[in-house]
Amino acid sequence: MSTPAAPASGSAPKGRSKHAPKAAQGAPRPHRRPKKDPARMVAFQALRAVDERDAYANLILPSLLRKAEAQEGFERRDAAFATELVYGTLRLRGSYDAIIAACVDRPLSKIDPPVLDVLSLGAHQLLGTRIPPHAAVSATVELARAVLGDGRAKFVNAVMRKISTQDLDTWLQQVAPPYDEDAEDHLAVLHSHPRWVVAALWDSLGVWQPEACGRKAVSELLAADNARPAVTLVARPGRSTAQELRDSLPAEDSEPGHWSPYAVRLIEGGEPGLVEAVRENRAGVQDEGSQLVAAALAAAPLEGADRLWLDACAGPGGKAALLAALASQRGAALVASESQPHRAALVARALDGNPGPYAVVTADGTRPAWRPGSFDRVLVDVPCTGLGALRRRPESRWRRRPEDVAAFGPLQRNLLRSAVDSVRPGGVVGYATCSPHLAETRVVVHDVLREYGEELEWIDARPLLPGVPGLGEGPDVQLWPHLHGTDAMYLALLRKRG
Repeated sequence: MSTPAAPASGSAPKGRSKHAPKAAQGAPRPHRRPKKDPARMVAFQALRAVDERDAYANLILPSLLRKAEAQEGFERRDAAFATELVYGTLRLRGSYDAIIAACVDRPLSKIDPPVLDVLSLGAHQLLGTRIPPHAAVSATVELARAVLGDGRAKFVNAVMRKISTQDLDTWLQQVAPPYDEDAEDHLAVLHSHPRWVVAALWDSLGVWQPEACGRKAVSELLAADNARPAVTLVARPGRSTAQELRDSLPAEDSEPGHWSPYAVRLIEGGEPGLVEAVRENRAGVQDEGSQLVAAALAAAPLEGADRLWLDACAGPGGKAALLAALASQRGAALVASESQPHRAALVARALDGNPGPYAVVTADGTRPAWRPGSFDRVLVDVPCTGLGALRRRPESRWRRRPEDVAAFGPLQRNLLRSAVDSVRPGGVVGYATCSPHLAETRVVVHDVLREYGEELEWIDARPLLPGVPGLGEGPDVQLWPHLHGTDAMYLALLRKRG
């Protein structure tokens, strides 16, 4: 609120006593309470939870939105805007950090994390959305006043005004090191990935796509990690069909999956909750790459009976639900095992209503509760760094460290050994993981193959993913976001000789 200017003459303003004291020049403005924009407040709270508690955005944000929606005036568009702010900021945080660093006179480590979160949210509004610059600056300063106080809001205001002087491409040309001097660091800043992740993805791409693994290909992969993934539904066989799912939605809200016969991709605006089959648990939300892994294991040729299947690391239940539906169509049963009780409960919920026999058990896959050689088919989708799902969990790229890859290695090998021991001679084992890192995929499988010698043999997985291009020379397969529109799922299929 501006202070009215004093009259030019000594006469009193109209309506005021002639003897009333004049307002002192430069008097402080009356304090105005900051406006709390509900969507931006939710986004800030989500970022703080990610930073302070190592929360996952896809888990914390829904609860924050439900709480906000209980307040009068919080609309669906507010929820969509808050979601865009959170995921957009997390995906591009590396690029935004480099830009913010160029606009301040201190290292980012010296800026309080809540202040940096506000600046990152503001940078995304300025550089990653169509919000007018003056509105983005004003709203970010208001958020800073509400959550940081007036003093630090002045700092936010100054930084935001500097950021607003250039668009994203211009900033990135300025802050990214030249490609010819340091290619990996250049791409890390340009595409907002840690340098070590860029190096690991580039190495893996060179193994799987040696004919096209240059700058263009790795840039496309990194850019795909920063794109919002489509929501994909899965029709569980024998319980629903992809056509039923599409018929439940307006024609413009969905399209067939690219590769899986059970998949329906939702176009922006499509709502899974509107699909009756989803509400009745006859369908679910599942990435198409995950669907392909389960379908390939189910289609792999084996010798002898095909009556009992095992999902050895079943949480949270997406692959288990699809496997259970496929097993039911053949008169087979599924055992879904999960070591963590709360994840086992999620598996039980996903399998609820399956027409065929199944069991959910809480058991450590490295110390199985069943006799060796009990199963005809075994899937082991091992814990990993999650570098294949950075589109969905963008905070993982900032949370993971190179040493995490080595830390997962012993567990991954033990789980694969246990899976091999759990399958009967003539049966099939599928080793899957949502990471393209070579140390979590092909290296693990090769190590275990060497241990078992002639007891194990490869199955070429490529024919079991019909129509999917770019699968390399096999026999194992690696899916890619930029080539297949899926998470970067890996699958190796092994047959136990007998």
